[in-house]
Amino acid sequence: MTQIADKVLTTEQVVARFKELASQEKWFEIQDELFAEEVRSIEPERSVYMQDATGKAAVRKKAEDFVSRIEAVHRVYTSTPIVTGNHIAVARETDITVKPHGRVQLNEIMLYEVKDGQIILEQFFY
Repeated sequence: MTQIADKVLTTEQVVARFKELASQEKWFEIQDELFAEEVRSIEPERSVYMQDATGKAAVRKKAEDFVSRIEAVHRVYTSTPIVTGNHIAVARETDITVKPHGRVQLNEIMLYEVKDGQIILEQFFY
């Protein structure tokens, strides 16, 4: 569990930290600090960019593998998170050049689920 002074974070506290780190493009820090050990990462069914992963280490490797293929970042935008209950939704727009796909523009919704002060699910819609 993500904790502050032995207290489990509320969803609002998780969102505040998520927002702070996302605004600085610190996505690996989000994983390190806020993801549960058994987090699941789900891509769209026919994604050519990445596959689903389960477990903090596997989700980290998935992200590192993708980032290692990025040749150029032309533009990124992340919206302010929208929170309802234990869910966080974020709009993300990226314009990148990535091997082997070339220049790719992704407009996606990133959905996160929080339980016991940790993100247990990230799911991407693009």
